[in-house]
Amino acid sequence: MRLFHLVLVAALPAWGAAPSWWIAFTKVPALESRFRQESDSAVFGKLAREGRLAMGRGGRLKVSYQGGLTVTCDGRHLVQYDPDTRTAQRVELARAVRDFPLLGILLDPARLERLYRLEVYGGETLKLLPKEAGLPELKATGRKGLLRTLEWTDPTGARQKLELLDPRVPASLAPGTFRIEVPAGTRWSTPNG
Repeated sequence: MRLFHLVLVAALPAWGAAPSWWIAFTKVPALESRFRQESDSAVFGKLAREGRLAMGRGGRLKVSYQGGLTVTCDGRHLVQYDPDTRTAQRVELARAVRDFPLLGILLDPARLERLYRLEVYGGETLKLLPKEAGLPELKATGRKGLLRTLEWTDPTGARQKLELLDPRVPASLAPGTFRIEVPAGTRWSTPNG
């Protein structure tokens, strides 16, 4: 199953000499945006998908791809639902973070400083260099206190780019934004077999 099509950085620690957008972004309590995710691999070629996302502190996340695939995290569990196959997958957050280290950055931004070293490229671009094996190098750009793009190479060698098209800090998010809901009759699968 296509688990975790999306990796984002929700709130990051402010390191010296970082651009002002980065420092402001680390204090954002919530974020909403339409997004475009592009993947370029030797096997599948170039692929692009679009959707909407909402993030909130405490490991809360909702990603809705056009076509129906959703990934929802309520702070304790992460559920991926695919309406095309009517299947869902529920993973405890601790396991998800262990299996997908980049997710840990989203859910526990304090880990970022332990896992990455920040390199400022000048202008609005940052590079995050991993301190541990198994983590990808990240390139981030931003503007006006908000993340705009995030780029990395995944373990298969595919280049990934996530572009936030219209990021904004909402006054508030609807109470049910991060509620995990799947339709009756959904077949649940177990991750990793």
